[in-house]
Amino acid sequence: MAITRISLVLLLSLALLSMRLGLTYSAPENALISQVPGFSGTLPSKHYSGYVTIDQDHEKNLFYYFVESERKPSEDPVVLWLNGGPGCSSFDGFVYEHGPFNFELPKSDGSFPQLHLNPYSWSKVSNIIYLDSPAGVGLSYSKNSSDYRTGDKKTALDSHIFLLKWFELYPEYLKNPFFIAGESYAGVYVPTLAYEVVKGLDAGATPKLNFKGYLVGNGVTDDVFDGNALVPFAHGMGLISDELFQEVTTECKGNFYNPLNDSCQSKLSKVDEDIDGLNIYDILEPCYHQPELREVTATTNSKLPSSFRQLGETERPSAVRMRIFGRAWPFRAPVREGRVPTWPELLNSGNVPCTSDEVATAWLNNETVRKALHVAEESLVGSWELCTNKILFYHDAGSMIPYHKNLTSRGYRALIFSGDHDMCVPYTGSEAWTRSMGYEVVDEWRPWLSSEQIAGYTQGYAHNLTFATVKGSGHTVPEYKPREALDLYSRFLAGQKL
Repeated sequence: MAITRISLVLLLSLALLSMRLGLTYSAPENALISQVPGFSGTLPSKHYSGYVTIDQDHEKNLFYYFVESERKPSEDPVVLWLNGGPGCSSFDGFVYEHGPFNFELPKSDGSFPQLHLNPYSWSKVSNIIYLDSPAGVGLSYSKNSSDYRTGDKKTALDSHIFLLKWFELYPEYLKNPFFIAGESYAGVYVPTLAYEVVKGLDAGATPKLNFKGYLVGNGVTDDVFDGNALVPFAHGMGLISDELFQEVTTECKGNFYNPLNDSCQSKLSKVDEDIDGLNIYDILEPCYHQPELREVTATTNSKLPSSFRQLGETERPSAVRMRIFGRAWPFRAPVREGRVPTWPELLNSGNVPCTSDEVATAWLNNETVRKALHVAEESLVGSWELCTNKILFYHDAGSMIPYHKNLTSRGYRALIFSGDHDMCVPYTGSEAWTRSMGYEVVDEWRPWLSSEQIAGYTQGYAHNLTFATVKGSGHTVPEYKPREALDLYSRFLAGQKL
């Protein structure tokens, strides 16, 4: 009996010591990643990955990759990261933006990407969960195909169930501050999920999440504000002339997203002509037009609603040859109520995205990698794609502005940030809708600094709402400006002014 008591005391002492040191033992051992293929060094923190079953009857499983903080995992915030699309995997953020590794392009076809530690990983200051959502996206799947017909509200409900079940698996993080972050179409995912989390807290859902706030980068928000953002952006960036700007403003009466007459449409078409050929995700970067991608087909895409079809619809790159994906919705257009086309569908339109998914595709479709990451059999999941066409997705939550008002009025902190050279979801729209909230300005427009240099501009509002730009950055801020993005992120999580 004495030995048993001594053993118990030792176990309790070890548990207390592990908490002080930031070590974790309650995380599921079968989720621990023992080796990351392509990386030969020592991991600076523990990594976990696997599935959370959110619907036993349908066997609906959401895949996550969890990186412990490299600083103090027992105290640092836990952040859920969501990429957009809809239909795009959050491994986009992991591979190309703020994950623990920088991925080196394979030197030859069939060779393996080499991984190096990312000095600007967001795991430097936080625990971070990369979630593939909804089911059918990335490595998440369901055995019931009806689950692949979904929308904003269902995705938020499913992601909330995921969070509750995830924290049951990792209860040592329940006391940590919790934030939700994302970019692009996650401008819808983030506030709708945050709303479900808060609703769950009000209802006494368990486990109780220590939710503190959220971050949205270059996020889709409201069809009017997003739709009216391009023309003033193009003018401000010197992409269209003063004369054209005055003409389109006069003819459209400030309504650029929903032209009411032929004269307005004609002027908007001239705007499109002037900016055609630019890299929509960063107007400073080149747009790669591979010759084989310019071959056209005369077929039409009947799956797309007419409201999403572009002019010149018969002049499309071949979807069979195309392996270049953009990583955000929309194409210079607001997201309207109803069906939202996925990226593979949009690749049959007249626009050629300017970015490549080659490294991520090579790595995540490697059998060794999938085994190391505890990915389900390919017969269930299929090949990994940056953006999928498995799902039928509906924008059914409307404008995000009421969600932001609900959350910020209750004291939850919000950072809305924009790469200021993104033409996909221009900063002009985000600046306008944050101002439209009507909150008192408590921190007037000013520059914010990173490494003693101006990194962008910010304006702070009452109710813990902050808008910020990132100077010279494109659509995916951590990809274009990793140091500045980490500074922005770190200060927000710490509750500091930019």
